[in-house]
Amino acid sequence: MPIDMWSLGCILAELSTGTPLFAGEDEADQLACVIEVIGMPSQSLLDVCKRSRHFISSRGFPRYCSLTASPGGRYQLSGGRSGRGKYRGPPASRDLAKALRGCEDTLFVEFLSRCFEWDPTKRMTPPQALNHPWLRRRVATSKTVHDENAINKLQRSPDAVPKVTSHDKEPAEVNGIKPSSVSNATEDSVS
Repeated sequence: MPIDMWSLGCILAELSTGTPLFAGEDEADQLACVIEVIGMPSQSLLDVCKRSRHFISSRGFPRYCSLTASPGGRYQLSGGRSGRGKYRGPPASRDLAKALRGCEDTLFVEFLSRCFEWDPTKRMTPPQALNHPWLRRRVATSKTVHDENAINKLQRSPDAVPKVTSHDKEPAEVNGIKPSSVSNATEDSVS
């Protein structure tokens, strides 16, 4: 079953921050939100998109942006406003870590940036994601925490039977638990 890595990145970002990363008001504003963080798609990608002219000008900049000439003859690309007046910056003007509310986990930010590659052929694949250091670190940490929780739960269980570690001593002597206290704890938990 194919996995949509772009959507996975959006879901992980929202789980991390509690809000959608690219919260556009409509399709044009949605694209503006993406361009503000990810930057412009390549010209080759725009060339194959049927509706790119609705969102990208013939000069190659997003329609939500404005182009102004500076006194030195250089052009400056400025952001624009959404339908509800929210500012959207020029392409790649908003850092992904800052868009993630100041996320300091560089591996997580790098993982998401690989999910948010414009060109699907360059985007991270599910097998690559499984081998990414951010996910590998999470799997190892989760397993360790899970194992420790299972051990702690077993140790606290009233049904846990003390193990004999020495043949010449009673289990109570080895584990510091009197056999009568184990049976009383079991009876107390049942009643």
